[in-house]
Amino acid sequence: MIALVDCNSFYASCELVFRPDLIGKPVVVLSNNDGCIIAANKEAKALTKIPMFEPVFKIKKQLIANKVIFFSSNYTLYGEMSQRVVNILRTFSSKVEIYSIDESFIDLSDVPEEMLEEYGHQIKNTIYRLTGLPVGVGIAKTKGLSKLANKMSKKIPNKNHVCVIKSEEERVEALKWCAVKDVWGIGRKHSKRVMALGVASAYDFTQLPLAWVRKEMTVVGERTWRELRGESVMEFVTEPKKKKAIGTAKSFGKKLENLDIIEEACSYYVGEVAEVLRAQNSCAGAIHVFLMTNYFSARDSQYSKGITVKLATPTNDTFILVTEAKKALHLIYKKGYRYKKVGVNLLSITPEKHVQANLFEPPSASKKALTKVVDDLNIKFGKLKVASALIGTRVKEWELIKEERSPRYTTQWKEILTLKDKVK
Repeated sequence: MIALVDCNSFYASCELVFRPDLIGKPVVVLSNNDGCIIAANKEAKALTKIPMFEPVFKIKKQLIANKVIFFSSNYTLYGEMSQRVVNILRTFSSKVEIYSIDESFIDLSDVPEEMLEEYGHQIKNTIYRLTGLPVGVGIAKTKGLSKLANKMSKKIPNKNHVCVIKSEEERVEALKWCAVKDVWGIGRKHSKRVMALGVASAYDFTQLPLAWVRKEMTVVGERTWRELRGESVMEFVTEPKKKKAIGTAKSFGKKLENLDIIEEACSYYVGEVAEVLRAQNSCAGAIHVFLMTNYFSARDSQYSKGITVKLATPTNDTFILVTEAKKALHLIYKKGYRYKKVGVNLLSITPEKHVQANLFEPPSASKKALTKVVDDLNIKFGKLKVASALIGTRVKEWELIKEERSPRYTTQWKEILTLKDKVK
């Protein structure tokens, strides 16, 4: 049996853990640069006039009128809280697959069938007790069915956030309960196609001929069809696959014209992705840099350009990557534009142990020892606390807008939660 553990309204719930005074009040979390709403708790979702993914500047008056509390996204906090949940799950099972920042599958094959529901409640209650985060637990024979069980755990009140599908009768009942458009693995395009055939529920979908599903919905549709019928075909992945490309791109807090400032932002992003590259013991053989203006602006001239540079020898050295990225940036930058975003992507990624030296290039001085010290310090004291001087010191001139960001309670000593004694 497989359980899917999903944190409820994860980003908003993380904020409420450290702000219990906001429990019961509408809370939303904003995207990068406080652009739009990306997460909301149930109280905020109940306000039908507050649409998800709507630009904040369009609905700010509505947010204020409805007394909605909004936070800038705090991914450092969310990532650390997610890791706490995963660590707890590993005490319940030796096999845990991290599916996303707020969802994980765990293998419960060793748990007796009659104990599954009680075990699900233990998982839910332990996570809440140790982190303050509410979760839903869905348990079934396959990943597809456990995803469905998880949905039922939240939508059906008497399930109390734990749902187990263990018998054939329960499987059929669950499939008939779920609309086909809500099935995990069936996108909007395919759901419209099958609904046109008279397929309304997940059960109806499982009654379609396999040959039709395979032809019209490819291997993904077939996999979903088999999973819902109780056949486990989705691989259980306990070790994350190494990334074949690593990149990042964020909008500036304000539009920039100065190349020097844009260089610092680009260098900072290279530092971020280089750390990820080293963490998986890989090297990049090429780097792609792109620069763009804001195409939604009617008053600005528009321009965008990207360039890929092949490296003489694959590397994960931040100093080399930053140097090459800055060279690339100089090739695509044009004066006279107000730029909104710069991005970097590391490509042609190979395992570090497979990297071969280039016969036509002199070997560069090894900085592995220095890089390891820098990485260790950053792990201990915070991301890019120690960095190349090429990154610069003017972060506040280009960084994302995050006026409403909560403190990073769990990772920064200066931002740790403090209690004040009001008793006189």
